[in-house]
Amino acid sequence: MKIGIVCYPTYGGSGVVATELGMGLARRGHQVHFITYKQPPRLSAFQENVYYHEVNNADYPLFEYAPYETALASKLVNVVKYEELDILHVHYAIPHANVAYLAKKILLAEGRYIPVVTTLHGTDITLVGKDASFAPVVQFSINKSDGVTAVSKSLKVDTLNHFNINKDIEVIYNFIDFARFQRSNKEHFRKAIAPDGERILIHVSNFRKVKRVPDVIKVFKKVNEIVPSKLILVGDGPERTKCEELCRELQVCEGVRFLGKQDAVEELLAVADLFILPSSSESFGLAALEAMACQVPVLSTNAGGLPEINIHGKTGYLSDVEDIQDMAMNAIKIISDEKTLNEFRKNALEQAQTFDLENILPHYENYYQHIIDTCVYDRVALTSEQG
Repeated sequence: MKIGIVCYPTYGGSGVVATELGMGLARRGHQVHFITYKQPPRLSAFQENVYYHEVNNADYPLFEYAPYETALASKLVNVVKYEELDILHVHYAIPHANVAYLAKKILLAEGRYIPVVTTLHGTDITLVGKDASFAPVVQFSINKSDGVTAVSKSLKVDTLNHFNINKDIEVIYNFIDFARFQRSNKEHFRKAIAPDGERILIHVSNFRKVKRVPDVIKVFKKVNEIVPSKLILVGDGPERTKCEELCRELQVCEGVRFLGKQDAVEELLAVADLFILPSSSESFGLAALEAMACQVPVLSTNAGGLPEINIHGKTGYLSDVEDIQDMAMNAIKIISDEKTLNEFRKNALEQAQTFDLENILPHYENYYQHIIDTCVYDRVALTSEQG
């Protein structure tokens, strides 16, 4: 198949999943075309069957804000026509689903029907998508997609509850690439971070309010009072300054390291003992899954899709949002005893293996083929779109 993938080229979950999915499909012989305004971070090396098409957003004095959606739609039309794509897969509903619909209509006027699959990732539904400024367009675009997938059962339920959707939504879980995410010997890193054998706690996110990063620091303070520990905070974003101020207020600065954005997150996970994710909303929890693949137990809230990957009392623990005391107690249960920690490590890896990329790729391939076959044979739908 010749597959076009549209995504945000960022460190966020949707961009990471889209990039890893495309590279996985390319390894299986499909021709994959990434279409976005900047090369995605994980698309850093040459790979056979992978192509990148940059969207050039013209900067005219007439526009206060350059019309990226228009530039993207034009690029989609161009790539579909000249690369002879079989299907477009757009990640994150806003604005990619409605842009794909516009491109599809333009191509249809030229006698070319391109099937579009939209993958819903989370905040495009649970946060941004609910905004009155976007909601009608989000609903319309989902319903006009040829296929729709969601990354968790929880997100599918949220979508159906908040929008009037007349399309079937296929749940295809996010995944982990075990060629990259696995526990390796990084003892020199560990000694640099925890020279006196302290436990290492870690959090990875984009430091948005929904991630509740200050709660990580509050949990760390309570844990460190019982079990000597260090905290690594990976990522950056609008809450970082607040978190730095909180560290000073709680007098835990010596035990906390802010590392900013990191490409080789797996090397940091390889030395961690516990991953903390206290989000108030999480459609899936890809960062938690990456930690589990590196044999790191997860301490998380029970929000959204997190209970679908983090098994309470087995791979880690689930707590209510804002329940700092419960999270701290659960953390101490895991890291205060080596035997218990090793058991949680083993369980975390076993659970993560069910989300192996190689297990998920066939689901996407089969779904793509189903959508392509439906569009080829459903001439009635094609004719109605021309009107």
